Amino acid sequence: MYADNKMTYDLGEIEAFLMAERAKVLSDAEWRFRMRGYGYNLRRTDGGIEVARLPQNTPIGVIQG
Repeated sequence: MYADNKMTYDLGEIEAFLMAERAKVLSDAEWRFRMRGYGYNLRRTDGGIEVARLPQNTPIGVIQG
């Protein structure tokens, strides 16, 4: 039920976590809100979904969404 408390910069692990959380919600807005609670800012772009780490909003990478 609770997320692992480990810091990772591996985009593959982050993408797996984000997609697992996406499956739990009904809308993109709810997903983005939940991910802000975990410290990730998600922004849809032409190339996919840009993932940034909060609070500095430091970009990590882009995932396909």
